[in-house]
Amino acid sequence: MNFKTLFTCAALLLTPAMAFAHPGHGDNGLLAGIGHPLGGLDHLLAMLAVGLWAAQQQGAARWALPCAFVGTMLIGGLLGFAGLQLPALESGIAASVLALGLAVALAVRPPLALAVIATAAFALFHGVAHGLELPDMSSPVAYAAGFVAATAALHAAGYAVVRFLPKAAAPLVRVAGALSAMTGAWLLVG
Repeated sequence: MNFKTLFTCAALLLTPAMAFAHPGHGDNGLLAGIGHPLGGLDHLLAMLAVGLWAAQQQGAARWALPCAFVGTMLIGGLLGFAGLQLPALESGIAASVLALGLAVALAVRPPLALAVIATAAFALFHGVAHGLELPDMSSPVAYAAGFVAATAALHAAGYAVVRFLPKAAAPLVRVAGALSAMTGAWLLVG
């Protein structure tokens, strides 16, 4: 996949948001759904880290990790819409920032099943949080479409950073992972 293809995919994912950016269009939840992963540092860092980590992998893990995150996050969102409360929800999200940041910083390559299970577990926390924060008068379908599109775009951005940077820049990606992990630790403490 080249940069042009990734850019085109990201543009197509974000096109619906641009259509509603003009006055006179009521927000049916799509913009709120797009904004939720982009507006919270914890969500933003975790979702970028999934893309970074996926790009550090080989074979099926490159697509399995982002797909596992998006799919499980959507299930979590539906559970959140239904009112499911996970214990230690915010701690689970902060732990995901810490763990995914460490995975990137250390360029960990666990067995595929373990990587997918860990990624999906973290995604469940993010999804439930998204679902619980459904704005009043918003369509759950439009809101879910928004947070799925934004998440996929963040994964693609993280993936693109690793895949298209020169090999000499690889240490910068690991530093970014370490900074994300430190932020996750700070979120856990705070």
